[in-house]
Amino acid sequence: MEPADSVDARFWEAVEREDLEALADTLELDTEGDGRTVLGTVQPALPMLSAWRKRLRESATLDAWRYTVSWKPIPDPESSPEPPARWLLVVPDGGDTTDPRIHEVAEGLANRVENVVTVRFDASGERREELAERLRAALADEPLTGGVLSVLPLGAGGGSVSHPALPLPIVGTVLLMQALADAGVDAPVWNATRGGTSVGDSSGEADEAAVPEQAAVWGLGRVFGLDHPRQWGGLIDLPADPDSKAWDLFFAALLGGGDEDQFAVRPGGLHVRRLVRKPLDGATAPRAFRPTGTVLITGGTGALGAHLARRLAWSGAEHLLLVSRRGQEADGAAELEAELTALGTRVTIAACDIADREALAALLRAVPDELPVTSVVHAAGVVPPATALSDTGLDAVQDVVRAKIAGAVNLDALLGDRPLDAFVLFSSGAGVWGDGGHAAYAAANAYLDAFAEQRRARGSAATSIAWGAWAGGGMVDEGVGSRLWRLGVPAMDPALAVTAVQQALDHDETFLVVADLAWDRFAPTYCAARPRHLFDEIPEVRRASRSGSAALGGDQAPEDADGSFARQLAGLAREEQERVLLKLVRTQAAAVLGHAGSSAVSAGRQFRDLGFDSLTAVELRNRLKTATGLALPATLVFDHPTPAALTRRLHSEIVPESGGSGGLPQLDELEAAVAALDPEDESRDRIAARLQAMLWRLNETSTDAAQVSETDEEVLESVTDDEMFDLIDKELGLS
Repeated sequence: MEPADSVDARFWEAVEREDLEALADTLELDTEGDGRTVLGTVQPALPMLSAWRKRLRESATLDAWRYTVSWKPIPDPESSPEPPARWLLVVPDGGDTTDPRIHEVAEGLANRVENVVTVRFDASGERREELAERLRAALADEPLTGGVLSVLPLGAGGGSVSHPALPLPIVGTVLLMQALADAGVDAPVWNATRGGTSVGDSSGEADEAAVPEQAAVWGLGRVFGLDHPRQWGGLIDLPADPDSKAWDLFFAALLGGGDEDQFAVRPGGLHVRRLVRKPLDGATAPRAFRPTGTVLITGGTGALGAHLARRLAWSGAEHLLLVSRRGQEADGAAELEAELTALGTRVTIAACDIADREALAALLRAVPDELPVTSVVHAAGVVPPATALSDTGLDAVQDVVRAKIAGAVNLDALLGDRPLDAFVLFSSGAGVWGDGGHAAYAAANAYLDAFAEQRRARGSAATSIAWGAWAGGGMVDEGVGSRLWRLGVPAMDPALAVTAVQQALDHDETFLVVADLAWDRFAPTYCAARPRHLFDEIPEVRRASRSGSAALGGDQAPEDADGSFARQLAGLAREEQERVLLKLVRTQAAAVLGHAGSSAVSAGRQFRDLGFDSLTAVELRNRLKTATGLALPATLVFDHPTPAALTRRLHSEIVPESGGSGGLPQLDELEAAVAALDPEDESRDRIAARLQAMLWRLNETSTDAAQVSETDEEVLESVTDDEMFDLIDKELGLS
């Protein structure tokens, strides 16, 4: 018997082609007599039937793409005696630092841990080096055994000295994360905010709208957690007026919250953040949005703006005002204008920097009185190349957030009193779950999501949509799109994506995530470096967890399971083996990062400084696993932080050392002799110098031998100053 799915497919193919003979064959109808009469009767209905099925399938696809953020109440963590720990508390300095919550945090932490080291920092001065030096000095005598808690976001608002457009909570958090790395502090970092999120109605209790500047800190934190999973603690949001119970919950989450890393303390208890599905399931929309007057689209000549403009033109828009930096000079602008005009829509393409309030005001004054602005779509913004936060200066941060944040703020200020039918903000999934190497971009998009809540709270129209990847350019280019697909974020059909905008407006939604996520690839990769619970409420993830297959998509049998790669290495000398392995590591790392060649990946540079995060680290692990046939852990890149170190790990597994202990007994004797030295012995310095020279010579057959394939310049870049001086001393006979 033919499978039902096959019969179903043949039936609908016949309907869509309006092929009566094929339809009769599928239905097993006699094409003569009554059969012909029946088919002739239903033929006019076939186009409508086909259109109905297409709408049904599109609705099902869109429902599968729709998500939102929910907050799940959890039981109060059980209190248990805190083991002795030394914590670092970073508090704001200068300006208004009298917020009682800052005092409560300091006092509460001091009462709950063994020792608290407090460092003050005025972020408005932007002195990263000064903060790093303060951190070094504070921790010089004794290292941290606990974590780092920053309450910088609770300080004064406003902007910094040189970057007034950057909210101070963003500036302070960026500089702290950078300074901690500069000072070599690798303890888990926690950030406390007030208004960083809103639990909304999902918790069963009303809540205030999120504060955009505070929400931006959450966007930064999510990316920092991906880039530095072992140095990440989490985010905790405080209520407006925390009482003693709220403070108990705050410190319970900080000191005993387990694997959770995103908390909200509210009067009703402690909540944790979750992504959940939000299908419409055929629900009737409360309104039918139709464009009237002028619809202003920022980024209007870009790929996303153009797709949306076409849909609005088809929907009968009277006037489209497409705004971009280059205006008529933008690629394809003339063709887009002609296409839209042919659909009967009046089109104006204007060049304007929307971050310049005066320029934007002048543009709005030029809008015809008979066609007032009734709707706004803020789609401007470009995804920058992935960059490690330590290498991202405040100029670069400001460049990324300027159009997103300043554009939204200016549009709101200039149109705030005007009743609008729609005020749509194009956000990104980077602000919801993070995106490695894009901390500033995630902060800007998290700001937009909260900004929509803020507008809605005061009774104005607002809809923020956090997008996944679009096909055909716009949010991601072809190279980035390919990487996202491998990680489980396929690109969406633009025609369906703009239908999702229409749905969001028809249902008058404030916030929505629209993304095509392949959970069998995305969730395991996202959670590989450390436990993450953001997706615990997604049915596919929960099913995988219950079945014990949480590692879906990354642990399939490697292609080199027959050991051919190991046999290839076995015929080579040790130094050549290491050169081959290092070349493999550097080539695959370059491919993951999108570089044209391995020269961009220095053997001695840390993976995180090269731009690796949790997602790309797992992709590199998978590539090496496929090439070598080894069973490699998802934390491989974090366990072996440089290509040279990773090369040594691979070599030890593929070509294990033969029996015997080599020089280990002699090394034990040497270590014992060093330990027995008199602290006052004047020969200690000479002995230390000789040991350093010996270590350098030993490394020549391992790390440095593996680096032979690099250019001299790359080798020099990977050598520290101390190593260079040691080498000079050795060569001159001073050691």
